[in-house]
Amino acid sequence: MMAKPYQILLLLIVVLALGNGACAQGNRLGKPAPKPLFRDPVYDGAADPVVIWNKAKKRWFMFYTNRRAKDTTGGVAWVHGTRIGIAESKDGANWKYVDTADIQYRPTAGYTHWAPEIIEHNGLYHMYLTYVPGVFTDWNHPRSILHLTSKNLLNWHYESTLKLSSERVIDACVYHMPDGTWRMWYNNERDHKSIYYADSKDLYTWTDGKKAVYDQSGEGPKVFDWKGKHWMITDVWRGLAIYSSDDLQNWTRQPDNILQAPGTGTDDGVIGGHADIVINNDRAYVFYFTHPGRTTPPAASLYNRQRSSIQVAELHYEDGKINCDRDAPTYISLKAPAKGR
Repeated sequence: MMAKPYQILLLLIVVLALGNGACAQGNRLGKPAPKPLFRDPVYDGAADPVVIWNKAKKRWFMFYTNRRAKDTTGGVAWVHGTRIGIAESKDGANWKYVDTADIQYRPTAGYTHWAPEIIEHNGLYHMYLTYVPGVFTDWNHPRSILHLTSKNLLNWHYESTLKLSSERVIDACVYHMPDGTWRMWYNNERDHKSIYYADSKDLYTWTDGKKAVYDQSGEGPKVFDWKGKHWMITDVWRGLAIYSSDDLQNWTRQPDNILQAPGTGTDDGVIGGHADIVINNDRAYVFYFTHPGRTTPPAASLYNRQRSSIQVAELHYEDGKINCDRDAPTYISLKAPAKGR
């Protein structure tokens, strides 16, 4: 029996609806990440995340700076005096606390570990860690970048203290250059908190370069490749600035920062800070931190103004620019990468 015209029309409507549903589901691969994504259960001060694949455990590891949110010593002592925290996840959506990184470099009784950068090369993990030789109530003290290595991402061997542009350097980012060498971008606090770079042939010996970004101060640089371009993000304390480059030498800033306008999710109603970027299956995710109590007006208690949370959002590429809707659900299912990052 031949179908009647209205039956054919109804069938087409159903097919189109199912197709649109499949397309929508294709854009929602993975689990919706919670807000916040992670809070440190010990000090409640997780910040400056970096995410890397643990080959042996077949888990994603997140390393992060920890701050002592409940400390009332005064000044900025609360951002000092802790080791690097570690959380793990199978998929990037659900994280649980593991431990602190076992870093044996402790030449002073009081010490502080900040802002790790971790890469894997030829089966060995390399960490470039900001080291502060004490617990201080103000910012006017030395900071250096250490090189450490590990075979398991838990126990770290001290290799060297890098000789860079000043005695106050923080926030390393290491990138494998197209010619096989390595480049490190970092923050030189002595030069108005500008982004500098250094080069290496082997990850051990570094030759200092010069200033990389000229238009504004910033910290926490992160360089990555996506959509056929080189990108850099920096934390400019008004969200994250985004730059692009054709040669990894000259950087052009796009007009708008991401994560500047407060979000609406739990612990996300403030600017986003110091972030990592994970490119996985051609999708890009920004892992960033927030101080949820730094609203207008700020939270009443010191603890709520000092505590911090890790968040994640997906990046999108449109008309040559990167944008981010932090309030949209972030569906994430990280897969084992071909390489460590």
